[in-house]
Amino acid sequence: MTAIGWIFGLLILFVIITISKTAKIVPQKTAFIVERLGKYKITLEPGFHILIPWFDKVAYKHTLKEQAVDVPPQVCITRDNISVEVDGILYMQVMDPVKASYGINDYRFASTQLAQTTMRSIIGKMDLDKTFEERETINATIVQAVDKASDPWGVKVTRYEVKNITPPQSIKDAMEKQMRAEREKRATIAESEGDRQAKINRAEGEKQSMIAQSEGEKQKRINEAEGRAAEIEKVAMATAKGIREIGKSIELPGGENAVNLRIAEQYLQEFGKLAQTNNSLIIPSNLSDIASVIKSASSVLKEMKMEKEVQ
Repeated sequence: MTAIGWIFGLLILFVIITISKTAKIVPQKTAFIVERLGKYKITLEPGFHILIPWFDKVAYKHTLKEQAVDVPPQVCITRDNISVEVDGILYMQVMDPVKASYGINDYRFASTQLAQTTMRSIIGKMDLDKTFEERETINATIVQAVDKASDPWGVKVTRYEVKNITPPQSIKDAMEKQMRAEREKRATIAESEGDRQAKINRAEGEKQSMIAQSEGEKQKRINEAEGRAAEIEKVAMATAKGIREIGKSIELPGGENAVNLRIAEQYLQEFGKLAQTNNSLIIPSNLSDIASVIKSASSVLKEMKMEKEVQ
């Protein structure tokens, strides 16, 4: 290959390198920091840009998307002197590419370390049981501390999430025993409460049953009393009506004789019943004198009739 060929090849290579250093395409949600002769010149936004070759260079490239940074596990000591292993994840976003380039050497590493130190400080102020309950408080405190420290770096910390809080195995076993005892306690309490409620329900049912039974008995007695009263009233009314009818019959022709005959029949029937039900019988001296009985009844009827006429 001749010298001219070598020169021509080197010229083509120089042109390619120059073009690569001149034309820059910045992707979306990305920022390029350009330095000219070692000094900050401009921040390139997404799009196509032309630089001065050999003078301008892209010194830093930053993504403007929200980044999830894993915080490695670390050992923290609680207020009650229990060692726990805690890890998490930190979410951040570059807001100012210039500060992120020149404010600190590595903002991701610095934010992670700050999150770890803040975590140790927070856990040290809590008992072991509280660390499981106060995750939201831990997250908010770390976000506040790291966000305040990262402001000069042009980085915004959006949130922090605790992933795992792992106590030693001995503490796990003790916690498991405690939870088992607590579950058994709750089960015993629930069982006793159920038994107590069942007894209350049974007593209440018996009470309601007794009340209903007494109400039914009361109503039964009222109904019986009302029935007897109605019966007595009906009998009295029937008797009064019969007496009235007898009185009217006496006033008719032949009525007095009919009454006398009826009295004699009743007299003989009742005496016959008395003889059937008793072995010993005391017979009145005037038993055969039925006429005298009829005469006495007739005299009573006449007196009643005279009193009625006087009224």
